[in-house]
Amino acid sequence: MKILVINGPNLNMLGHRDSAHYGTSTLDDIYQLLESTYPDHQFDFYQSNHEGEIIERLHQVVTSGGPHAIMINAGAYSHTSVAIRDALSIIKLPKVEVHLSNIHAREEFRHHSLTGGVCNGIIAGFGAQSYLLGVRALTELVK
Repeated sequence: MKILVINGPNLNMLGHRDSAHYGTSTLDDIYQLLESTYPDHQFDFYQSNHEGEIIERLHQVVTSGGPHAIMINAGAYSHTSVAIRDALSIIKLPKVEVHLSNIHAREEFRHHSLTGGVCNGIIAGFGAQSYLLGVRALTELVK
């Protein structure tokens, strides 16, 4: 199974961010964890701090195909970006949103995910394990 893994703003700074919310794993650590845990899957990892670049990458899925499923951690854009939500809604593949921290136990503005509303589900609060759980969910959805 091919999975596009999209990470949004500031996730390239994991390992430098508040470890109480985000843990100590870097984005590379998470990528290595996914590849070692799911060696039979193919992952296309993408990270951008720019909303338009994330949208362009999602549009490529529509126009060029490629993955069987999408896992997205849009970071702060999860709570603010109607544009990323709209781009996700165009894609008819299984989609899971993941968050390292429990967005419902944080600031009020993080409690609602605009992008999660067009995904099959949201996994939040399990640190790097959220990504592993996301792959597990996608594997069930693609069957």
